[in-house]
Amino acid sequence: MALVTSANADQTVTIGYSGPLTGQVAHIGKDAESGVKLAIDEANAAGIKIKGSPVHFVLDSEDDAADPKTAVAVAQKFADAKISGVVGHLTSGATIPASKVYANAGIPEVSPSATNPILTRQGFATAFRVIGDDSYVGRVVAQYLAKTKGYKRIAVVDDRTSYGQGLADVVVSELKAAGVDIVDREYVSDKAIDFRGILTSIKSKNAQAIFYGGVDAQAGPMRKQMNALAMNVPLVGSAIETDKFIELAGAGAAEGTVSAESGQPLDKMPKGKTFEGKFRKYGSVVLYAPYAYDATWALINSMKLADSTVPADYLPAMKKVDFDGVTGKIAFDSKGDLRAANVTLYEVKNGKYVPTTTVALK
Repeated sequence: MALVTSANADQTVTIGYSGPLTGQVAHIGKDAESGVKLAIDEANAAGIKIKGSPVHFVLDSEDDAADPKTAVAVAQKFADAKISGVVGHLTSGATIPASKVYANAGIPEVSPSATNPILTRQGFATAFRVIGDDSYVGRVVAQYLAKTKGYKRIAVVDDRTSYGQGLADVVVSELKAAGVDIVDREYVSDKAIDFRGILTSIKSKNAQAIFYGGVDAQAGPMRKQMNALAMNVPLVGSAIETDKFIELAGAGAAEGTVSAESGQPLDKMPKGKTFEGKFRKYGSVVLYAPYAYDATWALINSMKLADSTVPADYLPAMKKVDFDGVTGKIAFDSKGDLRAANVTLYEVKNGKYVPTTTVALK
């Protein structure tokens, strides 16, 4: 009788999530974590069966503090626990080193937000993302600065992380190709809060705009200090279109700041408004919750396609996944990237970020 009971019991399948749940970008990490929770709740309510038996999905959430070494430790913990799949990590600096651990363990990982192109160019069959990479974002940023605005003199600053420096390198390359003069290239750490030294240097070189490769926690104070130094030039970044940025910069100083982001605005996503309503129990969407939700369903839908929750069995099905997610069509190419992506430009107007343009890229 015990054997029969065991055979009919729900299969418990663990999905891991890792991102920064503490530190300067914890608000972004917790937002993505909530997206995973929503997807798992819905999957459990749907009564999914694998090999004829009901599946109960559970979440194992770990804080990587956006730190590469911590991310590797978390990845090893997930591998040792033999979890079925991972949503994460959030930052490129954490995701890229962790991806090697998942590759060695044969565990599929889907990042909702790591945009450094290197992630899916390492040859790992286990690495996927549900967001366009920085080669798209960098191209759109350069087109905006060089063609839309017609700037000829740009300063570039980055935080020396895999994300910030990787994106800045793309922007610099694209700007140079467009005939724009990079009048200053500066570096800071991702913990920096005082930018007056580099800003004074940039001011002396008459830059028409500053591009910053880094997160909102630094971009906000930078914009505030630009105002204090009477630098009346725009700041352009990526993934800084958050309330946190405006809070740190001050609404007046933030005005005119532009942020480029892979994907579409929430209200323009195919299922964005529906998602926003379902997500309300966690609060307002900060940034990557819809992508984390889609990343979770990419794993679950692959398990359904393969009729198995074993990574070795369902990993090949990841390349066959094709469904309409919240953020758009979720279907991966041979590298693990989306087959098609969008980039949206946002600008602070009257103290709030508003979307201005969405560019479709293939």
